[in-house]
Amino acid sequence: MTLDKQLPSTRTAELDSICLKAQIIPVITIQRLEDAVPMCRALVEGGLSVLEITLRTECALEAVKRLRDALPAASIGVGTVLTPAQYRQAEQVGADFVVTPGATEALYRHGVGSPVPMLPGVATVSELMTGWQYGYRRFKFFPAESSGGAKALKAFGAPIPEARFCPTGGISMDNAGEYLSLPNVMCVGGSWLTPKDMVEAEDWDGIRELARQAAQRFHL
Repeated sequence: MTLDKQLPSTRTAELDSICLKAQIIPVITIQRLEDAVPMCRALVEGGLSVLEITLRTECALEAVKRLRDALPAASIGVGTVLTPAQYRQAEQVGADFVVTPGATEALYRHGVGSPVPMLPGVATVSELMTGWQYGYRRFKFFPAESSGGAKALKAFGAPIPEARFCPTGGISMDNAGEYLSLPNVMCVGGSWLTPKDMVEAEDWDGIRELARQAAQRFHL
């Protein structure tokens, strides 16, 4: 592995600066485009200023564009990125960071040269070592709970203590603290902050309160 194929350390620093603002990152699927701004504004007003918008719906990229304009102080990430083509789309709509559920050689190669930092998904030490060869030091641990949970991440820290993680998948208000207590966990991601029934009812006050409770509980 030659140095020109490795991730610049500045990308790691950018991810660190984003995650220092967070600890809790809402993972959001936008079903209705008109919900994007009021829902995310409620989360930001509640104290959560780093948001991940998943590419699971057709309106996701347009939602990111609107959020960039409406919430300039927030850090907006694009999640569920599966291919370099989707990575490029995230760059084009002004994403601050990209999150993947897993990682391929093609994604790593694209990410090394991208101005937008990537948080690649890993579930095993072998996957972590692949990213490490490309210069990556920050990872998404997914699916966290079914991949061994906090105990697995604690074990990861013994052979590779420099790696830091954002676990997602099965994270809730009840178990987030267990992850955040680990020295190699920088933040957690979860969808519990935007319950389907609240979103369908356009209960933005309720979502603001969920965000406020999470921010208060984890001293954000």
